[in-house]
Amino acid sequence: MMTAILGLSSQSVMASGGEGKFNAGEMIMHHISDAHEIHIIGDFAIYLPVIIKTEEGWDVFSSSHFYHNEESLEIDSTSSAHYYEHGDYILFHEHIYLKGEGLELDENGDAKNQAVALDMSITKNVAGIFLTALIMFLIFFSVAKAYKKRGRTAPKGFQAFMEPLILFVRDEVAIPSIGKGKADKFVPFLLSIFFFIWISNLLGLIPFLGGMNITGTLSVTMVLATIVFIITTINGKKPYWVHILWPPNVPIPIKLILVPIEIAGLFIKPLVLMVRLTANITAGHIIILAFVALIFIFGEQSAGAGYGVGIGSTLFMIFMNFIELLVAFLQAYVFTLLAALYFGAAVEEAHH
Repeated sequence: MMTAILGLSSQSVMASGGEGKFNAGEMIMHHISDAHEIHIIGDFAIYLPVIIKTEEGWDVFSSSHFYHNEESLEIDSTSSAHYYEHGDYILFHEHIYLKGEGLELDENGDAKNQAVALDMSITKNVAGIFLTALIMFLIFFSVAKAYKKRGRTAPKGFQAFMEPLILFVRDEVAIPSIGKGKADKFVPFLLSIFFFIWISNLLGLIPFLGGMNITGTLSVTMVLATIVFIITTINGKKPYWVHILWPPNVPIPIKLILVPIEIAGLFIKPLVLMVRLTANITAGHIIILAFVALIFIFGEQSAGAGYGVGIGSTLFMIFMNFIELLVAFLQAYVFTLLAALYFGAAVEEAHH
């Protein structure tokens, strides 16, 4: 099923390239990149609202106006670029530019001297974030309502499914990393970040949702890592800052070496959080899509080769999807655990 869906999507990407030859890199980037539409299957897509801030005010319209007005611009004798126009705007590689005199490209096929519009659109990943938030609200309000209704009695139904996960984050992540007396302050955030990442990752594994790559987007993980950095910095106690800015019982020459490293570590830690989550989630999508691409690459040589490789690729894709289900949970757990460890280091009391 997944092969068929992604295969049809790949054919539409290949057709949009206009070259008549399958482009594996283009297909993979098309699926892992953000977009102004949610591509379902074949030519069917959910077109998202385009919201642009101009000097005259706000301009709002459906992205279908772009995707139904395709234009082509020759780069050289062997290749051409495809873009979309609507009114005063150009959509090129999912970035919106002011039309001006038309699209201009440099020798690498990138937009040249093109004014970028202030794009506040609801893109595929933004829609995914809203959907994740909605699911989280439904989950937590449902569980809270069940606790309010049943009190301290044994949980039932969906409450019984959620309680072990909530207790897992509190008892196995927050308390061991931060401390029993201090963890309660951070548990709400840790629960939120855990379920946000986990649900986002699961949404990215549903093919007919357009291949959302929410936590595989640097801008999303950067915000998550920045929040962790702010919470750590605000809650840092005196011993935390002393050990960073002027470590006790350390010779001054060594301090002059350690202090810059410790200060750099303040920013490296959230940077590692951001890059690690983005890279791991994106890598999983790329591996699955690469095996989809093999079917079409060999299929161009002969139908027999395409079917032969397709069987192996399909089996491996099924295996990878089960692995990705595990990775979706593990990445949420690791991010939450590392955040808890940073909080624990910040609020740790001095040892005597």
